Amino acid sequence: MLSLKNLQNIIYNPVIPYVGTIPGQLEPGTLIVIRGHVPCDSDRFQVDLQCGSSVKPRADVAFHFNPRFKWSDCIVCNTLKNEKWGWEEITYDTPFKKEKSFEIVIMVLKDKFQVAVNGKHILLYAHRITPGKIDTLGIYGKVNVHSIGYSFSSDFRSTQASTLELTEISKENVLKPDTPHFTLPFTARLNSSMGPGRTVVIKGEVNKTAKGFNVDLVSGKSKDIALHLNPRLNIKAFVRNSFLHESWGEEERNITCFPFSPGMYFEEVSWKLWILVWNSEGCRRVKLKVGFPD
Repeated sequence: MLSLKNLQNIIYNPVIPYVGTIPGQLEPGTLIVIRGHVPCDSDRFQVDLQCGSSVKPRADVAFHFNPRFKWSDCIVCNTLKNEKWGWEEITYDTPFKKEKSFEIVIMVLKDKFQVAVNGKHILLYAHRITPGKIDTLGIYGKVNVHSIGYSFSSDFRSTQASTLELTEISKENVLKPDTPHFTLPFTARLNSSMGPGRTVVIKGEVNKTAKGFNVDLVSGKSKDIALHLNPRLNIKAFVRNSFLHESWGEEERNITCFPFSPGMYFEEVSWKLWILVWNSEGCRRVKLKVGFPD
């Protein structure tokens, strides 16, 4: 779960129904975190990201997130525009249970919302209304909410440790202003060697058809790979290893929950003994036995 220390403008125990102004602009990287409890008699509740708070005419709802329990448990997502609902997107693999607590994390991405519940990625929802028009959060239905918090994109970036500058980037891999991503495979030299407190930050989006990808930290001009990170989506394994002195070490795969899925945004922070995987669920930490060669 995300620490409350990482959130701003926290509202505790709001009365439901709740309608409040979002205290900042929703931009890629913004997080909305809602913690609460589903009462035993709940048949449904909803979280709406609204364009205003008008009742008549009803304000547009850019993102309607609606867990339901009456018939079959599911999550219904939709958009209300000009007082007309669009097509429903239904998720049946729902983590919500009556008499159980929950943490909903909604991350705003450039072209979609990414939602995690209780530390597990749940769904993606493509924008039908631009997030820039959203200024109001509404929570309705039979639900108890303990807290609402925000982490805006500028706040999220400022909490990260300073990153290493890249030098000697090959010309074909230079990120141009109109290019949305680096060309792969991508290689670059760090401006200084790794050590405690130094970081490498990698932000990206997993291709929808990806079976896996890897990130390697290489030792100088040798073939040694100090740290090999290899998420394998087809088998849901996060493989870590080192390639030293012409041979691979013993793979590490232990992780409580696989943090990657097709189409999702991620941010990886790597250093000597720990890996942190940032996504809409917050931070996952996996201890590594591999180290950097002397």
